[in-house]
Amino acid sequence: MKHTLKFFSSLSLLFSMFLGYAQDVPEISKNLDTIPPKKPKTETVKTAKPEIQEAQAPKDSIVKTDRYGLRVGVDLYKLTRGLYDKNYKGIEFVGDWRLTKKYYLAAELGYEDKTTEDDRLTSSANGTYIKAGFDYNFYQNWLDMENIISIGLRGGFSSFAQELHSYKIYNPNPYWGELPPIATDQKYSGLTATWIEVALGLKAQVVKNVFLGFGVQLKLLASNKEPSNFENLYIPGFNRTYDGSFGIGFNYTVSYFIPIYKKKTMASETPKKEEPKKKKYIFF
Repeated sequence: MKHTLKFFSSLSLLFSMFLGYAQDVPEISKNLDTIPPKKPKTETVKTAKPEIQEAQAPKDSIVKTDRYGLRVGVDLYKLTRGLYDKNYKGIEFVGDWRLTKKYYLAAELGYEDKTTEDDRLTSSANGTYIKAGFDYNFYQNWLDMENIISIGLRGGFSSFAQELHSYKIYNPNPYWGELPPIATDQKYSGLTATWIEVALGLKAQVVKNVFLGFGVQLKLLASNKEPSNFENLYIPGFNRTYDGSFGIGFNYTVSYFIPIYKKKTMASETPKKEEPKKKKYIFF
């Protein structure tokens, strides 16, 4: 009997423990059911927007300094011609003044003594001359270059004397040969001539302020005071008269530029080309 009571008491204790545990389990499960499930975090990837920048081409303004002043020189052709031509002596001084960016006042002053030996006569002319006018430089220089390719107009005046050394009488039937030349040595002074000319030329700066130049002149005689018994075959400054009205000349010059003052100008305004910027993508 005693053992039977112990058995029932132990059994009732185990049953009570089982009931207590069974009541706790539903509460835990209920609590688990009431806990809201956590939502998984989703990372949002922001796509990078391309940075679009309008590339503006800034204008690049170049400031150029133009020099203004006097250029003086000498004609090398006339100066050296007397070394190989016994019938010629002469010299010519040239000069120009820069008036504006493109226009120059120009002048030439010279002296010539030329003996002309023709088929029928021999004469010489000597005197002074002056030419004045303007040049237009149509060459576009780079930055500080000062070269010139020009076209210009001149008016010329010459005061000179002629001397007839000898002449031959024309014989249409030279059966007995040509007649000997007749020496006269007649002198005629106070002669004058005027003309206009178109001048084409160039000047290039070889070293600082030193220029070498070349020019060609096409001349048209406007007035010509001649001796009574023969024509002027040569006029100082005008050169040889071929048909009485037209003439041609050329010169080689070396000159030196004397700067007086300066002016600053805008040489050019050209937009700078910028390289396109690479697109940047930013990821967060």
